[in-house]
Amino acid sequence: MLVLSRRREESIIIGDGLDAIEIKIVRIGPDQVKLGINAPKTVNIHRKEIYQAILDERAAEERGPA
Repeated sequence: MLVLSRRREESIIIGDGLDAIEIKIVRIGPDQVKLGINAPKTVNIHRKEIYQAILDERAAEERGPA
């Protein structure tokens, strides 16, 4: 895992060219960090717990009825 330090309004870029994804630190609070994400419309962006729920649902569909 790559760990980077960034301050408010600073960004990191993932990828190159038109497919690049920018992650920007929007606000830093005592209990959370707010991120802004600029990505191509073809890139799906989910919070991890939502993504895991999607994967679990797909796996259940593949298994079929119990």
